Amino acid sequence: MARVTVEDCIDKVENRFELVLVASHRARMISQGAPLTVDRDRDKNPVVALREIADSTVDPEDLKEDLIHSLQKQVDTDEPEADTVPLLANTAAAGAATASGGEDDANVAFDRMSEEDLLAGLNELVRPADQDDDEG
Repeated sequence: MARVTVEDCIDKVENRFELVLVASHRARMISQGAPLTVDRDRDKNPVVALREIADSTVDPEDLKEDLIHSLQKQVDTDEPEADTVPLLANTAAAGAATASGGEDDANVAFDRMSEEDLLAGLNELVRPADQDDDEG
């Protein structure tokens, strides 16, 4: 039963903190039933994981990638997106024409308001608390 130290693994994983993360993830995988790549020799799972990393029987980069995927809450999938989105005005006019069944609704014109008109209209609005003070 040979002792494994951090110095045996540091040439495989340069960062000691990353080594701890990767080895602990591998130890959890072993406890969940993953096959061993080295003899156990009555060692516990963390020691076996370090021995696997030191002997290069597992790839630390693969373990790191697997660790990242296990910590992700949402996995990104490549799904095709819709090419175009229909215009809201065209959709509303078409929906109104088909809902009523008449051709008169097909020629509905939508009001357009400039930003200046919108701001002027908002400035003319009076808050309800201000209205009560003016009336009373």
